[in-house]
Amino acid sequence: MIGGRLERKKEQVGNYMLKSLNISNFALIDKTEAEFGEGLNILTGETGAGKSILTDALGAVLGNRIGAGHIRSGAEELKIEAVFSAEKNSPVRSVMKEFEIDEDDENLIITRKINRSGKTSITANGSHITLATLKKIGAALVDIHGQNENLALLRTESVYRLIDGAEEKIPEVREDYKRLYRLWNIQIRTLEEKKKSKEENAQKLDMLRWQEQEISAADLKPGEDEEIDGEIRKLSHAEKISEHIEESCLLLGGGSEFDVLTALAKVEKNLDDVSRFDDKLNSARKLLEDAAISLREVFDEVRDYSETVEFSPEKLDALHARADVIFRLKQKYGSSVDEILERLEKIRSEIAEVENYETDLETTKQVILKLEGQAKKRAEHLLQLRQKSAEKLSMAIEREIRKLGMEKATFKIEVTPSPELTANGKDSADMIFSANLGEEPKSLAKVASGGELSRVALAIKTISAGREDSAETMVFDEIDTGLGGMTAKVVAECIAKVSRNKQVLCITHLAQIACMADKHLHVSKNDSDGRTVTQVKKIVGTERTREISRMASGEESQSALKNARDMISSAKRAKRLMTVGII
Repeated sequence: MIGGRLERKKEQVGNYMLKSLNISNFALIDKTEAEFGEGLNILTGETGAGKSILTDALGAVLGNRIGAGHIRSGAEELKIEAVFSAEKNSPVRSVMKEFEIDEDDENLIITRKINRSGKTSITANGSHITLATLKKIGAALVDIHGQNENLALLRTESVYRLIDGAEEKIPEVREDYKRLYRLWNIQIRTLEEKKKSKEENAQKLDMLRWQEQEISAADLKPGEDEEIDGEIRKLSHAEKISEHIEESCLLLGGGSEFDVLTALAKVEKNLDDVSRFDDKLNSARKLLEDAAISLREVFDEVRDYSETVEFSPEKLDALHARADVIFRLKQKYGSSVDEILERLEKIRSEIAEVENYETDLETTKQVILKLEGQAKKRAEHLLQLRQKSAEKLSMAIEREIRKLGMEKATFKIEVTPSPELTANGKDSADMIFSANLGEEPKSLAKVASGGELSRVALAIKTISAGREDSAETMVFDEIDTGLGGMTAKVVAECIAKVSRNKQVLCITHLAQIACMADKHLHVSKNDSDGRTVTQVKKIVGTERTREISRMASGEESQSALKNARDMISSAKRAKRLMTVGII
């Protein structure tokens, strides 16, 4: 797996790389543009020329924190713009889609501005984004490798990321474990909350039972409040209702010659008599007959109602008392009897829940035990996969470390079982290192010097360069500090190998590394109009030969220039051998 991940062709790099970096009013830089290509981009120049300013600017446009103090003296605003290629099949497209960045046909353009007041503007293809989003995008685009990053390599999460990324089965098992671990922790917190609420539950149960008893004692019926209101209105006006009903009965059919039904009967008889002589009023007589029938029905209904009307002060008092009971319950439990009854059902449900507290507690404990067992089983599988991955990585990284001038060094990634479940699993991981024969291997964080740590980091980068989860552009900032001779040559070859799978930007003081460049940029510091400015220029041909000569011997004599040409030729041969897999 480790060797297989280095087999991607260099042509893929062109689909996903930093094309240019445009800087205005940043530190010593007035205005400059650096264009980068595929493979190995080397940046050289005298000490203090401003090479590291370029990496600082790149870091800033990828999310590193900067402030108004970085604005060039006399300017009001700094601006940094990075242009990345983003062809149709490029992985950059997934980054743009994830963060909802407007898609361009070819490029992803990230721009960051800061003014004297500290106000920051960040855009990606013209869309404003936050600093947090920029950091996520930056991590996917570029891996900057310097002293701080060497130290970051020692962190536990970095060790796990290295191990887990080298074995294709691990991510799925790890995510399944993390899911179980999260669920396990949620249930543990739930159990603790339930235990803390034990006393509160006792108090809550007393209150719920009192409420249930209070509502139940009222023996409410659905819609009862509306019925009572109607009865109260009726009884409160019973006397007046009786008067109206009595008068209505008299007017309709009281038995006198003036009531409606008696009058209608007389009219009906008269019309009957008329019909014997003239039938023109027969239709009128029919209508009168129908009206009489309807009025008799009205009379019967009113008369029957009159028999139900009675004024009972005792019944009215009882209804008012019942209404008062319902009113008090409404103030506590709902605006109607129906709502109060719904509340009663909820109270009974809560009582059942609290009364089942012990059973619920035991159920939660059983769920915790089950999840813990599942998580431990997954953690054991994860441990085995990590140990297998660590063993392969250890051998590969140790070989690279020995090539980098530490022939007696030993390196091992140890993954050992842990007694407790953690967010990473049920294991611990550490890098164990010894630089010299006879020295006891110890944790890399405790024994490695700065130079040794740089070489270990380079070895790791060399091995992991072809991994799909790593950024496609890598930056090495003066990784050659303290190196020389054959070690510098081997380091140069390692960086060149990395550049076969990645786009690499490398700041260096060593001619052995510089002569490996696919593109060589020279950084210089000059005086202009009474100001110091940093400039970046691509160098080729004789200019490049002179720069390599200066770096190798500090002069441009004929012998030094010949040595520089020989170094460049030797580097070209080495790169050809890398292409066919001999180096």
